[in-house]
Amino acid sequence: MSQNPQSVAPVIDALSVDAAITSRMSARAFLPTPVPQATVEHLLALASRAPSGTNTQPWKVYVLQGQSRDGLVEKVCAAHDALRADPSLASQYREEYDYYPTQWVSPYIDRRRENGWSLYGLLGIGKGDKDRMHAQHQRNFRFFDAPVGLMFTLDKVMGRGSLVDYGMFLQTLMIAARGHGLHSCPQAAWNGFARIILPHIGAGENEMLVCGMALGYADPDDKVNGFHTPREPVASFTRWLD
Repeated sequence: MSQNPQSVAPVIDALSVDAAITSRMSARAFLPTPVPQATVEHLLALASRAPSGTNTQPWKVYVLQGQSRDGLVEKVCAAHDALRADPSLASQYREEYDYYPTQWVSPYIDRRRENGWSLYGLLGIGKGDKDRMHAQHQRNFRFFDAPVGLMFTLDKVMGRGSLVDYGMFLQTLMIAARGHGLHSCPQAAWNGFARIILPHIGAGENEMLVCGMALGYADPDDKVNGFHTPREPVASFTRWLD
């Protein structure tokens, strides 16, 4: 059986691969610099090499730029504001799958809290400052000013394993973006507004929203991009068996 030459080609510069992985972060402030469509298409082609169970390739991608991006931002930000004014509207905005647990336990809740308060602390947002918290959360729904927004959907007929496949696809996309000098921010925050997003992007009734993503050139001068989340050492999550 013949092999794809690319699959056996050696990786000459392993350090660059390492750097692409370790420099990936969730950027929360982007420059307005446009990203050429050809670049986005190339990144998606690279991401498509991600593995999937029996090669099902379950990902569907919607790329928003210009008016399509701005229109979605306006709709979802308005809904986000309305939800704050009237919390009873929450029943209209439900995620189609449980991204987070219904009951948090340690150590996950501890990491979540550390993440949130470290970010807010960097931005000078106090625990009781609900207005600024709301405004910062709404930055998600502006794609953190990135010129490219992506929405990822999955056919509802697919099983939970396809979400595992999707994670590999998203990570491959984000690492590929780093190789081209771009940054990203994967965003589950959009999921609750699927009833607005799916019609806007023209998704079919058989599709569910997996997440969104901001893509562009990170603003190096915005202090929020100095926020880097810690990682547990290998020894804390690995068990070696002989």
